[in-house]
Amino acid sequence: MITPQKAIHYDRHEFKKWKGYDAETIVETPVSLTVNGEVWLTFMCTPVNLEAMAVGFLYNEGIIESMGEVADVRVCEHGDNVDVWLTQNVEQPKSWRRTSGCSGGLTAVETLARVDVSFDLNSPAINPEAIGQLVEMLFESQELYRDTGGVHTSALSDGEKILLSAEDIGRHNTLDKIAGLCVMNNVWPNTRILISTGRISSEMLQKAARLHVPILISRTSPSSLSIEMAELYGITLIGYARKHRFNVYSNGQRVGLS
Repeated sequence: MITPQKAIHYDRHEFKKWKGYDAETIVETPVSLTVNGEVWLTFMCTPVNLEAMAVGFLYNEGIIESMGEVADVRVCEHGDNVDVWLTQNVEQPKSWRRTSGCSGGLTAVETLARVDVSFDLNSPAINPEAIGQLVEMLFESQELYRDTGGVHTSALSDGEKILLSAEDIGRHNTLDKIAGLCVMNNVWPNTRILISTGRISSEMLQKAARLHVPILISRTSPSSLSIEMAELYGITLIGYARKHRFNVYSNGQRVGLS
């Protein structure tokens, strides 16, 4: 089985001197997704929560809606393939579009395709002070990052606490893992807020909308297309979130912006 971190040695040049260090780095590895015995694609990912990533990817792509449609999901002995067996026959999408995700994400969902959600623009409401608190909670959940660095984290909150978190070298993979954990554990809080260390691009916004998340918070920036999509879906999009400051890019009424 592949582990999520690997022992390495590196040399540092500092103040005109060299010094060697032993450390650990995050693992990036190819893991294929097989659906009903047919290989669909290969993820470039960090090998943790692989079952959740596979189930969440199929959910985010609109292939499944619940675990009732999944007969079995398992990681192969060598850890380089996830087998998913569904209760019905499904056709593999005819083409995959490469996204801007870290390590090159793939999706068959059309850009700006309308997700069937309807958000009340005045709820859920969240105090501005709570944004910084959620970012701090996100950092506290970063187990792999503390050991290795170089990894993204996303978390699902009910506005008060972190319910689920996932780490991966690919920021888009973290949202697939969150979706999979929601589906596999039937965790669907009434209030849903996503917090992520990753840049919010169009595929990240699409996955958030698919998860029926009306508030999306990032440690860094949104893209122009993600802002357009947030306006379209009615999602409050927040970027550059820190303990005492953040930027609101769409639908700020949920955080008290007139």
